[in-house]
Amino acid sequence: MTQASTPAVHTGRSDKPLLRALRGEAVWPPPVWLMRQAGRYLPEFRAMREQADFLTRCMTPEIAVELTLQPIRRYGMDGAILFSDILILPWAMGQDLRFEEGRGPILTPIRTEEDLKVLDEDRMMDAVEPVREALRRLRRELPEQTALLGFAGSPFTVACYMVEGGGSRDFAHIRAMMQQKPSVFNKLMDILTRNTAKMLCGQIEAGAEAIMLFDSWGGILPPEAFRQYVIEPTRQIVEYIRARHPDVPLVGFPRLGGVMVAEYAEKTGINALALDTVAEPAKVAEMVPDTLTLQGNLDPMILLNGGEALVKEARRIRDSLKGRPHVFNLGHGVIKTTPPEHVAALVEAIRDV
Repeated sequence: MTQASTPAVHTGRSDKPLLRALRGEAVWPPPVWLMRQAGRYLPEFRAMREQADFLTRCMTPEIAVELTLQPIRRYGMDGAILFSDILILPWAMGQDLRFEEGRGPILTPIRTEEDLKVLDEDRMMDAVEPVREALRRLRRELPEQTALLGFAGSPFTVACYMVEGGGSRDFAHIRAMMQQKPSVFNKLMDILTRNTAKMLCGQIEAGAEAIMLFDSWGGILPPEAFRQYVIEPTRQIVEYIRARHPDVPLVGFPRLGGVMVAEYAEKTGINALALDTVAEPAKVAEMVPDTLTLQGNLDPMILLNGGEALVKEARRIRDSLKGRPHVFNLGHGVIKTTPPEHVAALVEAIRDV
């Protein structure tokens, strides 16, 4: 495996507000960053879209760094999340991937034992070297108080895209594979679990100070399957990372997890639980230990519409979690038509105490 430079692992504690909150401290006002804060709602982001296609932007360090920094310059967010995509992992192992405007990701589906042979685990770490280089540069360029987050998709969610060949309304193919070809499905999940853990450790060694795992589609599963294919792979990833980087906080986002989120938090061992839009933070707080950080969870549509309703709801969520570790965020990503000034108003509302 090639390495562009010596790994930049930082094991000491930090006084950055986001890292303090993710390690279980009740910081007031809570630190704030937003999912998809680097996105098409920003005019400077749209200007850079003309320079290269999406995959090239993810895999070109100078572009990925610039896109990551844009919302930090505008809003002074407490966290900067690397501009990348959860499907970089299957691409790095050899699955065809392209992004089409209006359709999103398109992959050659993996549905049989033979299809699995396209995945070359040995090439993965070399293929994602540009991602690590972007993280190294970001650690040098970010403001002193801004924490750098790496991330990955959780194995089940990434498997959904790999098997369906892109997005889906019902995920019929992966549900059928789980029932009709369990050996193929389990092999795919093992590959993804193993390589997600390795890739995230590489991100940490390049400078990521916290890690977020996105399980966007885990909530489509019934409880027993959720335990087997969402909780257990996440537990294995957390265990692998913590054995090597015990001081790095880990955030889990089991979107649509409903009442399963408390069990997810307990059994995976994550430091922080990211809540989706439909969760009631105060109720979830009653279900989990006081030491568990909660992240979220403003409705992105409220951010889109702005005004007094935005300020009122943001402060309601903020105040409902006062006294416990909390990171303010959305319940999903910033909508592409959101006016940038609404994001500025949100940040101001959270910090105005």
